[in-house]
Amino acid sequence: MNRAGRAEEALKSEEQGERRCRFCRTPLEHTFVDLGVAPLSNSYLRQSDLNRMEPFYPLHVYVCSSCFLVQLDEISSPEEIFSDYAYFSSFSESWLEHARNFARMAVERFDLNQSSRVVEIGSNDGYLLRFFMDFGVQTLGVEPASNVARAAREQGIETITRFFDEELALELAAKGKKADLMVGNNVLAHIPRTIDLMRGLKKLLKPGGVISMEFPHLLSLMEQNQFDTIYHEHYSYYSLTTVSRIFGTHGLPLFDSELLDTHGGSLRIYAGHEEDGRTREARVDRLLEEEAAKGLTDIRTYRSFENQVKKIKRNILKFMIRAKEEGKSIAGYGAPAKGNTLLNYCGIGPDFIDYTVDLSPHKQGLYLPGSRIPIYDPEQVFRTRPDYLLILPWNLRREIMAQMAGIRQWGGKFVVLIPDIEISQGVLD
Repeated sequence: MNRAGRAEEALKSEEQGERRCRFCRTPLEHTFVDLGVAPLSNSYLRQSDLNRMEPFYPLHVYVCSSCFLVQLDEISSPEEIFSDYAYFSSFSESWLEHARNFARMAVERFDLNQSSRVVEIGSNDGYLLRFFMDFGVQTLGVEPASNVARAAREQGIETITRFFDEELALELAAKGKKADLMVGNNVLAHIPRTIDLMRGLKKLLKPGGVISMEFPHLLSLMEQNQFDTIYHEHYSYYSLTTVSRIFGTHGLPLFDSELLDTHGGSLRIYAGHEEDGRTREARVDRLLEEEAAKGLTDIRTYRSFENQVKKIKRNILKFMIRAKEEGKSIAGYGAPAKGNTLLNYCGIGPDFIDYTVDLSPHKQGLYLPGSRIPIYDPEQVFRTRPDYLLILPWNLRREIMAQMAGIRQWGGKFVVLIPDIEISQGVLD
């Protein structure tokens, strides 16, 4: 079917109220998990917003029975979510170290030099490209959030304030800015127009070039109860099985993959032009086999996830109620999008959590969406001495526990809720 035919089919489906997979167009009939309704997770509130209505949107996730792509409806457009963005990557030291190590590895493995160009999609505040610049490699960032892109340009990193798509790829290619390495870290899930993205990657990548993408691994999400990583700006959730099919269909077969510890369990994939004829590493096939063995090619596996989520919600509420009945005070650490999903799904507000703190000055003085919990600087914890410090960005718990070790002076304890409730006075195993 040609492009016009596909567009007509999509329009007809929408008019009939029929959901279809954004990749293979199969009707979406199976629920992965329904988290009710929630505000946009990065729509932090100002004091002046507290007396106004706050929009909530369905957070109902479906799974395709054909390609097993887990996906949300595009209820809110990327333009609404990403034009002004509250997340700045450079405020996490562990993430900066991860970026530094990747840049060093990529320069060595792919023989990048002063004549090479790295293009990053969703380049944020230049957290990664600055390390490639240190190696003398040419860089170009593509970042739709103007406030975040400004921070990158202030560091001398060339950054285009646009959404990446086929049209932009053609413009850059015409200007001689094709890429030897294209990077997308935690950006694949943020792009609802998957086919347009793939066409853009294909057009901008040089012959012999490499695409590297990192994203949370769907298998980890399911095994570790990471339902809080589901929010409206994450339109899709990927297994290697699904992403391999998507890239391969567009002439960009995967030739390698790695399992990473970041974000509670992530995948890093490597792809290149089909015409380059790269040999696929054995670990790609091993992981595909593991996913199949764990049921990721069986729709029944996906349909059972919602019961896990309901169980952890009940356990979280039991802990919160017990702590408050015992007269304990609870503060939060962090104001991440994942924390907003958890708090809104569980119905937790200032009646349970007095406040939260965050290192980013861009969030301090604001309120969490939905729950309306106030955000302070981290020193607030030492001023008020809460009994429990709830770590909302659980993927950074070791870093946070090291930063906030002083809470042990008054017997304060750290709490992590995902994948299970854990209470500790020190670093968790």
